[in-house]
Amino acid sequence: MTLLMRALAGLLVLALAGCGAGADMRPDASPEVISSASYRHPGPPALTLYTMINNRSGAGAHTSVMINGSQRIIFDPAGTVRLSAVPERDDVLYGITPQVEDFYARAHARETYHVVIQRIEVSPEVAERALRLAIANGPVASAQCTLSTSGLLRQLPGFESIGSTWFPKRLMEDFENLPGVQTTRLFENDDDDKSVAIAQFEQAVVTQ
Repeated sequence: MTLLMRALAGLLVLALAGCGAGADMRPDASPEVISSASYRHPGPPALTLYTMINNRSGAGAHTSVMINGSQRIIFDPAGTVRLSAVPERDDVLYGITPQVEDFYARAHARETYHVVIQRIEVSPEVAERALRLAIANGPVASAQCTLSTSGLLRQLPGFESIGSTWFPKRLMEDFENLPGVQTTRLFENDDDDKSVAIAQFEQAVVTQ
């Protein structure tokens, strides 16, 4: 590897540092636990792309996608927001109720990052294919969140224009060009330490 290539590789890792950097590994949930936590959202089949953007540099930091089909999951490759009440297996989060969905986005939006949320409705067949691909994907290595997410999307009918990329903002821009996409941006001023928000959410669930 040339010196230039090494330098570029180093910049890539720094650019994607929010994608699994320092993530604590936890055991995969059992099929029984996953089945008991399954949640089916009454809304139409849809894909929701999350892109975390650094407020200081404007660089993309992380990518994930929520899939609403026969159940609602989040494919969160090399992600770092994990809740004890939300089963995980191979970077797929199960049981994405409205409360969990809201928390997931807000945990990423803080003083140093905002979240771009892009939603597109799809056919039931496309949603089910996305579900199957996410579940079959397997665990994702650090810094490969966008590469794996773009790879999943590119396999879906109607998403052939999505490019294969390592960069969250590039995927966000490709997704924005799809017909029917609805985009919102979430800004909050929470502490930069996501563990604070996670602990508060866990405590709120316990006291309910």
